[in-house]
Amino acid sequence: MERIVTPAELNEDSSNEYSLRPQRLSEYIGQSKVKERMNIFISAAKMREEALDHVILYGPPGLGKTTLANIIANEMGGNLKITSGPAIERAGDLAAILTSLNDYDVLFIDEIHRLNRNVEEILYPAMEDYVLDIVIGKGAAAKSIRLDLPKFTLIGATTRIGMLSAPLRDRFGVLCSMEYYTDEELKEIIVRSSSVLGTRITEEAALQIARRSRGTPRIANRLLKRVRDYSLVKGEDVINSSDADYALKLMEVDSEGFDRIDNKILEAIIDSFKGGPVGIETLSYFIGEELDTIEDVYEPYLLQRGFIVRTPRGRIATEKAYKHLKRDYIKKDNKIEQIKLFDKE
Repeated sequence: MERIVTPAELNEDSSNEYSLRPQRLSEYIGQSKVKERMNIFISAAKMREEALDHVILYGPPGLGKTTLANIIANEMGGNLKITSGPAIERAGDLAAILTSLNDYDVLFIDEIHRLNRNVEEILYPAMEDYVLDIVIGKGAAAKSIRLDLPKFTLIGATTRIGMLSAPLRDRFGVLCSMEYYTDEELKEIIVRSSSVLGTRITEEAALQIARRSRGTPRIANRLLKRVRDYSLVKGEDVINSSDADYALKLMEVDSEGFDRIDNKILEAIIDSFKGGPVGIETLSYFIGEELDTIEDVYEPYLLQRGFIVRTPRGRIATEKAYKHLKRDYIKKDNKIEQIKLFDKE
């Protein structure tokens, strides 16, 4: 069963996601710092009649990196070509993509940190000098041919900026960190998306959905579509707050945006291990989830929201977790010492 609050793209997202995406910077909600910087860089590039400098967008999935790439292409008056790091297996694949571009086009490479190193080497002269070096033949008969490329913009997206090689990272002129959205920003997105979908929604209902969207527009739009289905079946013309609340509870998404597994992790630490510390392997075995799944999928948001902390001896539930599960919180000195020890490291 697919997890409804995952920030990763699901099959159901692709059907409506493009229509929900804003097409211009003026329509783009949130990411105010990124938007302000890109507006200046795009305007300057157009005034100089040059291609926009290459851009790297990094941050958690679902925050609008592909949407922003599409907006940049629209603002520059070019087309958007989308691919991903794992999809470009050979240097010839990248060469075919680069030679198909026109001036001011945008090449968007998702998961750029997963590019093959041999392919990456082809990108260096393409990014710096807009040329493509191709070797034809082998051995003594090999010849090197240099092809001129159009003035394009490469936009790379990654959830792991630290995994980019230094030579590749240094060739990007603009680095933008994508941050989680506030509830108010998500509410605006939900109101806009409901209008695009032809659905009416109250501001209170939009805020209900926003608070459960884990700071991620992709999750917000996904929850909106599920709540819309519930309201449609019930025969309501307008999605109201009570309908949104009931539909979200039906999907097991609570007031913090946690699903059943999130709460299961907190319950295990608090009820079965007295608040921790508990090792990740023990926790994995206890709740019946793969260790990697807990570390990569569930734990980051719990850590980011401050419901659990990591210590040298394992995971500990914080006071927020106790309050969320309506448990009595007992402060323990040894836990505080463990947290301080971890922070020093």
